Amino acid sequence: MVRSVDDADFLTTCRALAPAFAAAAEEGERLRRVPEPLMDEVRASGILGAVVPKSLGGHGLSFDTVFEGTRELARGCPSMAWAVSFLVIHAWMLTRFPAESHDALFRSGKVPTAAAPLSPTGQLRQVEGGYVVSGRWDWATSINNSDWCMVHGFDTGVEFGTRFAVLPVEQITVEDTWYMSGMRATGSNVVVVDDVFVPAAFTCSGNDLREAGSAVPDDRHGRLPLLAALALLASSPAVGAAEAAVDLHRARMSERVLAYTLGEKAADQPVAQARLAAVSSDLATTVAGWRAAIAELLTAQRPDDLLRVRTRLAAAAAVRSSRLIIGAIGEGAGASVYASSHPLQRLQRDVETLKGHVVFDWDRATELAGRVMLGRPLLPTDLA
Repeated sequence: MVRSVDDADFLTTCRALAPAFAAAAEEGERLRRVPEPLMDEVRASGILGAVVPKSLGGHGLSFDTVFEGTRELARGCPSMAWAVSFLVIHAWMLTRFPAESHDALFRSGKVPTAAAPLSPTGQLRQVEGGYVVSGRWDWATSINNSDWCMVHGFDTGVEFGTRFAVLPVEQITVEDTWYMSGMRATGSNVVVVDDVFVPAAFTCSGNDLREAGSAVPDDRHGRLPLLAALALLASSPAVGAAEAAVDLHRARMSERVLAYTLGEKAADQPVAQARLAAVSSDLATTVAGWRAAIAELLTAQRPDDLLRVRTRLAAAAAVRSSRLIIGAIGEGAGASVYASSHPLQRLQRDVETLKGHVVFDWDRATELAGRVMLGRPLLPTDLA
């Protein structure tokens, strides 16, 4: 039986799991997925049900707790923290599907694990009793650690309408494509569905999933906009990686002897001292801004377009700042931190790859925010 977890316990559990994430980081990179022994620990810990309502076997925790817990996991490994945190939010997304699906999805109080490539790159054709689903989707994070897969496509019977469908993994094909320089352990492979029938109860309109909220009475998150929550969640591993990098840098400075000197220590160099102070200051500013954006989103009574674009901008800014912090550390850390076994280079590779996610596109995030700040509307394709 999965144990009960409250907000404080969730954070304690994530901190306790972070060393296991660090210890498994090299194995996760080699396997290109979260290793199964670590996934067993994650499942047993109960954290996957963090934001699933209690009536469906979860813990009904606050989203800010999940953001903070993901940040803690990322101190061990950003890639695996990303993968696990997506399983957490995807389980919550499944609560927005029709109630008729819940008995199967949340069977015996077990929290479902589901990959969810969100781009609408497939088609759903309505037939009697449901939909026939076809398509090919990139970025199916954690598909190799999932029992279900949630896909998104255009509803052929609705003009400009999209629909999600959730299928058992046995009904999809996984293409082993995830060969990347960073974020390797996310296992974000391609999935293919070829004319599979999905009952109507296992589908949900795109707008309802993004905006309408859950019909589950004890879902405390009501109409929290999905994309804004996802942006902040996805930025959490970058923030945790920057914190881990600063910690590593501080520890390394205290013992590092500079090459081509007569035993001079890095900790005695004024420039090195200044660099440590500068990245520590930048990190504190980044964390403060990130937390402020979380608080603003979660306390808003009715999120408007301005809040949505501000949230996306804040998430992109947190990732951007985290990249710069880790890069500044690398500039003064010496060549040995780029050994394949050194955690600092893995942190840097992961965040450099993570920043490529569309939600962190700095040009796009600033464009959308500036447009709304000037009183111009979001377009239907902006998906903010």
